[in-house]
Amino acid sequence: MKRESRYVQFARRAYEEAKKTLPLYTHRNSPKTYTFPQLAACVLLKFYVNKPYRDFEEWLLATDQVCEVLELRQIPDHTTLARTYRKLTKHRLDQMQRSLLDDVAVKEDAIAGDSTSFTLSQASAHYRTRSGKTFSDWVKGGYAVGISSQLILASSAQAGRLPDFGFLKRLKRQARRYGRHIRGRRAWFFLADSGFDAKAITEGDLVYPIRRYGKITDPKRRERADLVSQARLDGLFGYRWLVETVNSVIKRKFGDSIRSRIWFLQRREPIIKGLVYNIHRLITLVLFSFYRTLQQSR
Repeated sequence: MKRESRYVQFARRAYEEAKKTLPLYTHRNSPKTYTFPQLAACVLLKFYVNKPYRDFEEWLLATDQVCEVLELRQIPDHTTLARTYRKLTKHRLDQMQRSLLDDVAVKEDAIAGDSTSFTLSQASAHYRTRSGKTFSDWVKGGYAVGISSQLILASSAQAGRLPDFGFLKRLKRQARRYGRHIRGRRAWFFLADSGFDAKAITEGDLVYPIRRYGKITDPKRRERADLVSQARLDGLFGYRWLVETVNSVIKRKFGDSIRSRIWFLQRREPIIKGLVYNIHRLITLVLFSFYRTLQQSR
């Protein structure tokens, strides 16, 4: 069995999902040098290898196998890729995410939610320490992760100064289609830390309430605290840490900073990184299966 590069596998999977959900061209007078799915797959691959547009253009020039998978007759210019990213709206990214998750038929008994912050500067930690400069603003990405599949089922972004409970409704609304239901009734749990404590919490949400003035007086909040404590003892609430692992993978592999300079593109980067993570997760499972089969054959 011949091993295939994960970059080639990523490009193939991204291209397949783009062809299923995106139009062939974005304008009737398009020069038709490239299709929109080809360029969209290139942008996803650019975030996967974590390179600027100019460096990624040079990277494509040296990767014949990736260009063959993407059916590229010539290498797109870095400005073309930058314009393609602007056209990848959140709606289009959500369509690709939904198509990807529907392909693997995700159904979860519990979904964990959390947020993580991305810096708006490319400065190194050494420079920031020596200069004494601190971040005045950042972008916060919110993710809902299935505890069985460890795939991102919902993603959102907002300004870093806003509290985490602003993600609660959005993540639950996007992720509910992947939770298990019995006779039309919700049968899945949403796990999150106390930062998600808000009025939007409903039955089935295991979110530990914030202790105001060191205590919890409201009977419903005390009841929820008891449910979370019981979930800790049962081992269910411990699965919430899986979303912390996913946050760590995203920031280590795809970068913990935002390269865009326009605000709406900055808030789109955590969402596209969530999609890139899901494709990476699926091809990693394929590679793991390949190595296991190779060892068994020996």
